[in-house]
Amino acid sequence: MKIAVASDGSIVSAHFGHCESFTIFEVEDKKVVKKEVVPSPGHTPGHLPVFLEGLGVNVIMSGGMGGKAIDLFNAQGIDVITGATGDVDTLVDEYLKGNIESAYSVCQEHVHRGSRGDCAH
Repeated sequence: MKIAVASDGSIVSAHFGHCESFTIFEVEDKKVVKKEVVPSPGHTPGHLPVFLEGLGVNVIMSGGMGGKAIDLFNAQGIDVITGATGDVDTLVDEYLKGNIESAYSVCQEHVHRGSRGDCAH
């Protein structure tokens, strides 16, 4: 299994489409066996789900994302966890323990504020 976390450094990005990179965790038997950081190719509508599917990602985690993006990830067979915050390593550890579920933080409008692209709900 591969889990991608939309990240800004070691912190979960508030919105996957505006993240600096994706921290990708390869997991076997509920343990991380490999971790790599892949720079984001940029936000082009519809591209990121295909990009991450091409990397073999099964789960995407981020602070929030639009409903259309969630649908596109699901069409690629990628589970979506939104509402994530904090340190990426801690997040994945908690997810593997079964302590993380999606808070369904869907960005309804593409109006963003701040330098990190936080959704203005």
